[in-house]
Amino acid sequence: MAEPRITIRENGSYRVEGDVPLFDHLGNQLHPANPSGYSLCRCGASKNKPFCDKSHAEAGFDGTCNPKYLEPPVAG
Repeated sequence: MAEPRITIRENGSYRVEGDVPLFDHLGNQLHPANPSGYSLCRCGASKNKPFCDKSHAEAGFDGTCNPKYLEPPVAG
């Protein structure tokens, strides 16, 4: 199995590869068609949320942003 990896695609989706389980807001595990590689919507226009259906291209999504490094939370 590939090393887990999440790639932010330019003006597109989050590409998730490797063994990365996916859960909804209630804690239910979602089962993508291809669990070893799937794309998550970040434009909000997908009709198949949370998965990308490539609606970002038609919607003209601009995903330009400046990444910001955040320190990991301190266990307390």
